[in-house]
Amino acid sequence: MAEGDGGGTPVTNSAITPVTAEFDRKAGNQVNIPVTLTLNGNTLTSIRNGNATLVSGTDYTLTGNEVVLSKNYLASLPNGAATLTFQFSAGAPATLNLLIKDTTAAPVGTLRIEMFNSNTSATGSSISPKFKLTNTGTTALNLSDVKIRYYYTINGEQPQNFFADWATAGSANVTGTFSALNPVRTGADHVLEIGFTASAGTLNAGQSTEIHTRISKNNWTNYTQTDDYSFAGSQTSYTDWSKVTGYIAGSLQWGIEP
Repeated sequence: MAEGDGGGTPVTNSAITPVTAEFDRKAGNQVNIPVTLTLNGNTLTSIRNGNATLVSGTDYTLTGNEVVLSKNYLASLPNGAATLTFQFSAGAPATLNLLIKDTTAAPVGTLRIEMFNSNTSATGSSISPKFKLTNTGTTALNLSDVKIRYYYTINGEQPQNFFADWATAGSANVTGTFSALNPVRTGADHVLEIGFTASAGTLNAGQSTEIHTRISKNNWTNYTQTDDYSFAGSQTSYTDWSKVTGYIAGSLQWGIEP
């Protein structure tokens, strides 16, 4: 219960079901998302995405206590997390956490990523992916414009450490940053993003570069790899792997995001 302004009649908050949902932008997989409202005597006044207000009858329809979010609207959103806020005539707003993804086949870009895990144990205190990155374009790439993402589950939140054990471009020129995914995705609640400093130089057309990496938690507790999106448990040598993603200046050039 939420008290009304001035200490008057108590106001009951409204609620929505579900509070999380996924939308796939791949043609043929796009579907409307229904949301059931528990109004508790209130009315829906608006749905907002940040500062933008969704248009009733276009972006969504309201029939009785059910909102149906249009697949056309959802397909217009970029990949990643989105939060829709449902405002009511009284009480607190409710939020729907969306994950917008696209499982369309991997793009034909100017990068090729081959990968294998040097440690394929189901559990272990480190994750050790090795990458071979090839420039399949016709012009040289600045490695500082390139990012590689490896998706996994952390299995117990802890600070983490990144190690570049070896790299063609020099281990000191390889960077690794960790991010939590919100909302979480199937097989991934964290992502390791590997990048390069300006000193890594360029990768000429047709040329490849290797990066041997490793991550661990500060307390060396185990990861479970078998539920990780990017884990390649059956590979023992470099193989094309679409479950890691590669970007040039922020543009997806290889792989399928979870």
